[in-house]
Amino acid sequence: MKKAVLYGIGGLAVLCVVALAAFLLWALNPSAPGPDALAALQSDATVKVVDTGDYIAFVPRGQTAPTAFVFYPGGHVDYRAYSPILFRIAHKGYLVVLVRVKLCLAFFDIDAGLRAFDAFPEVQSWVAGGHSLGGVAAAMFAQRQPKIAGLVFWASYPPNDKLKASGLRMLSIYGSEDGGLDDGAKIEQHKAFQPDDTIFVELAGANHGQFGDYGPQPGDNPATISSESQWLQSAQITSDFLASFGQ
Repeated sequence: MKKAVLYGIGGLAVLCVVALAAFLLWALNPSAPGPDALAALQSDATVKVVDTGDYIAFVPRGQTAPTAFVFYPGGHVDYRAYSPILFRIAHKGYLVVLVRVKLCLAFFDIDAGLRAFDAFPEVQSWVAGGHSLGGVAAAMFAQRQPKIAGLVFWASYPPNDKLKASGLRMLSIYGSEDGGLDDGAKIEQHKAFQPDDTIFVELAGANHGQFGDYGPQPGDNPATISSESQWLQSAQITSDFLASFGQ
């Protein structure tokens, strides 16, 4: 009997090690950034890109708006994949800090946004945001941080109603072809978690994966607009929302 128990425990331990190794192998091999994402990591005359390894800051050259944007990447996606939209937001005069999260899963690094606070202490007003699971993590971060004045969800929503009466202003952008959101059904289901004045914008023809540049998203629907169009629209809508904090 004792041998059987020991063999059982040993077998279970082996299974746990194998499962952990498989998870780490998966987590450490996220969807890679495409060529447009890598190109958007290059500084130009209007935006300086600073990559510290812990975060990437898109710093406007010249006058910077008083509100800054800290962004959490989606699950199992290399954080650099979100640079196309974020660079365009910085081009409009907003400091943007894209945080790198542990194991490419923001749930393991909810407080990653503190790196942005530490790096740019002069910023008084922050808006947090994220794509997919990153948006959920951004909401959880906002629950802990009074510096956060607003939230931006790209194909995402808050995990609970703890912020519904918080006074935070929220923006939700999602695509009509988003397979990850059941073509918008999940957005409708989670509206009860958000303030009544939340701004909801459906991008016609947009899907889940094209909020970044990392290739097809498993379970997603094909987009009927180009990546460039989705990036430009998302950047403009997000920038307009950020501008409202200065009014």
